[in-house]
Amino acid sequence: MCVFCEIVKGNIPSAKVYEDDDFLAILDLSQTTLDHTLVMPKKHYENVLEMPKEEAEALMGKAQEVAKLLTEKLHPAGMNILLNCNEAAGQSVMHTHVHLIPRYDESDGIEIHFHESGRDLNEVLAKIKG
Repeated sequence: MCVFCEIVKGNIPSAKVYEDDDFLAILDLSQTTLDHTLVMPKKHYENVLEMPKEEAEALMGKAQEVAKLLTEKLHPAGMNILLNCNEAAGQSVMHTHVHLIPRYDESDGIEIHFHESGRDLNEVLAKIKG
């Protein structure tokens, strides 16, 4: 059973931010930050890598639309827009969804760090292109 499919069907209640024939945006139960919202296609795909290109493009367009709505109404200082694919990348529900995480200040508990890998870029390119 996919919990997001059950939410889409109306079998599990949710706090709907937006809905149309193809997409649903709901407040995330965890509320990582205030107003954390999830945008998902109503059709089940495990992650965005499984989606047809046109549907993935439509999902990102809808995520942008909802992010603009949140920005207009809630006035965050910034917004993280995240899409995780598979458990190793932090995906906990195997139904494609985009996280819209409004950021109000640096004390909101979110920390994203990028560290240099030290890898030789030519080696990486050779793997990708080879």
